[in-house]
Amino acid sequence: MRHIFLLAVVAAAYPAGPLKKGSPLEALPPHIEQISWFGERADFSPDNRRIAFMAKSFGDAFEIDLATRRTCCLTCSIPGAAFLRVQYLVNGDYLINGPEKFQDIRVSRRQDSELWILRRDGKLPLIQLNQRLSEGTAVSKRALRIAWSNTEGQYPAEVPKGHSRLYVADLEYAGGAPRLANKKQVLESTTPECRMEAQDFYDNDTKLIYTCYKPGDKAEVMGVDLKTGKTTNFSLSPQTYNEPEGIFPGGQHTLVEADRQGNGAGSRHVDIWKLKLDGAGKDFQRLTHFTDYEGFKSSNPVISTDGKMMAFQAAMTKDEAGVGYGILLYYFDKVRRPR
Repeated sequence: MRHIFLLAVVAAAYPAGPLKKGSPLEALPPHIEQISWFGERADFSPDNRRIAFMAKSFGDAFEIDLATRRTCCLTCSIPGAAFLRVQYLVNGDYLINGPEKFQDIRVSRRQDSELWILRRDGKLPLIQLNQRLSEGTAVSKRALRIAWSNTEGQYPAEVPKGHSRLYVADLEYAGGAPRLANKKQVLESTTPECRMEAQDFYDNDTKLIYTCYKPGDKAEVMGVDLKTGKTTNFSLSPQTYNEPEGIFPGGQHTLVEADRQGNGAGSRHVDIWKLKLDGAGKDFQRLTHFTDYEGFKSSNPVISTDGKMMAFQAAMTKDEAGVGYGILLYYFDKVRRPR
């Protein structure tokens, strides 16, 4: 009986036949719509009427109006713009992530990337927050609050080698100029066996979802209670890649980039899954099937604040994490909305 069960698990994890030729973008189901033919790392505005995204890694930030589908560039007037991420704050300003000056792909992403504010009216210059970070930022949907991580890559004199630290801080607009305030370290990993990246606040900003990156291109979905410091492993899947992304309203589920479908190990072979945050690590629901096609994956999903839409990107298995080739909308009502 045990052997039959194991065979069933393997059969469910791996595709029945060879990968499909062509592109998943040419065979989208009715509930998925492509809205941009370029771009990566999407984020919903607080009112869900717009999506901000990056044209490319180390490039400009753009925004698309979902009613008119008009696209505009947010940073094209900034000479030499080389940004990595753009996200909305609850007040409508934009939080931008990137180096002050591009040096090279490795140094500019792993060491020099820092946080900036672009005002919602587009007024320049950008406001520098004087805070470097490792990878992405968790942005509260309730308050002017963010979370991020640091490693020795950004602050070698402060963070021991192999360690990573999670921080939470508020954004204060004293005198009209935003700055970080009430900065607090909330968690530290003392081993490279778990390199942390902040992802999403939940439960009224009392908890934080984060990624625990592990050796061998594996990752786990983790959570930390910001009051008690207690951590929870939500994915419980040490042999697969599970990176949390957008969290659903109510904090009961999160989106996950995962290679659970089995057509390639690790972060280069992910599709988007929905995980119930009950601590059992069993309730995974697959949402996209881009890895059924040779050379494709789907990644970097986010959820609208009303939970009705997911934005994500088409991506290629040959590329580094974050690189995308167009923004898509996934409608949970199973119907494409009229233009």
